[in-house]
Amino acid sequence: MPFITYLSGLLTAQMLSDDQLISGVEIRCEEKGRCPSTCHLCRRPGKEQLSPTPVLLEINRVVPLYTLIQDNGTKEAFKSALMSSYWCSGKGDVIDDWCRCDLSAFDASGLPNCSPLPQPVLRLSPTVEPSSTVVSLEWVDVQPAIGTKVSDYILQHKKVDEYTDTDLYTGEFLSFADDLLSGLGTSCVAAGRSHGEVPEISVYSVIFKCLEPDGLYKFTLYAVDTRGRHSELSTVTLRTACPLVDDNKAEEIADKIYNLYNGYTSGKEQQTAYNTLMEVSASMLFRVQHHYNSHYEKFGDFVWRSEDELGPRKAHLILRRLERVSSHCSSLLRSAYIQSRVDTVPYLFCRSEEVRPAGMVWYSILKDTKITCEEKMVSMTRNTYGESKGRYYYLTLSKVSPF
Repeated sequence: MPFITYLSGLLTAQMLSDDQLISGVEIRCEEKGRCPSTCHLCRRPGKEQLSPTPVLLEINRVVPLYTLIQDNGTKEAFKSALMSSYWCSGKGDVIDDWCRCDLSAFDASGLPNCSPLPQPVLRLSPTVEPSSTVVSLEWVDVQPAIGTKVSDYILQHKKVDEYTDTDLYTGEFLSFADDLLSGLGTSCVAAGRSHGEVPEISVYSVIFKCLEPDGLYKFTLYAVDTRGRHSELSTVTLRTACPLVDDNKAEEIADKIYNLYNGYTSGKEQQTAYNTLMEVSASMLFRVQHHYNSHYEKFGDFVWRSEDELGPRKAHLILRRLERVSSHCSSLLRSAYIQSRVDTVPYLFCRSEEVRPAGMVWYSILKDTKITCEEKMVSMTRNTYGESKGRYYYLTLSKVSPF
């Protein structure tokens, strides 16, 4: 029976009945649209026939389906079946705010699994733009109103590069409850908890403040319930912003190197030039090369002059450091102008008021943990890149995946 026919039957029964109107049912019909040209059954020769088309009904009130049933016994059975299907995968009964699983709803480990543990979705915090050393991540609490209870979230982070065997190097695992909220973590990582658009929904956040610039990082998150089950993983992979560069200082060094290279270069001047170039960071060296070639390339480019003045061995030691700069950052470091700006961004710093027993596995409900939060500020210095003075841009590369 089509749904519209079912509702029309309800409406007809309601009109013929002297009893109380059926709650939650309202029918509004109108003719809309025309008969399709491909339909030969509803087409009249020489005349196009209007054909009624079902229209989305307006919802004026939301009520549970079981309230439409008049018989109390049937209503309770229907309610129990609906609750079981929605909260317990149809394999258990809802008791207060948890699921009592059927005997057939246990996994291979002997744990009840009728109440699913949802997958959290890790994402970049929209209020904190990633910098060269700071990244803020957040996720919405996945604990449902009825069923499984989340005990903890485990966050793994590791740097991924061509020198690291990702299969052998697992990175660092952080327990949101045991490491971050308890204060056992380092000062480089802070945890927070706030409310979303709905007060009942919690949003958890973690801010990393000591990452390496121009580094590719992989963050992985999964939830743990009070029975020890793990949810599916959620992953965010991103590259931190390029290292900070003092453009004025880089130009000064480029001028200094040119003066040392110009004319006869004594052994002392050679050593001074070598020490100066080895002391700066790889990104700073890249910018020094850019300024040198911009101003003095007509006297020989930076690579050729370094090899000529310092010798192939020392020049190689200097120039191979440029290989550490990623292609992303090297393109930005070729910009005509680079300026620095400082952003001050607030973040939440939360600590648990409870002490978990030591030396034992303790599965409490994370949402019920009493915590104290305060708002702190973090200063982030950024480079802005531009092709002309007054017009600057900055880039942060990231790839976000919920899986």
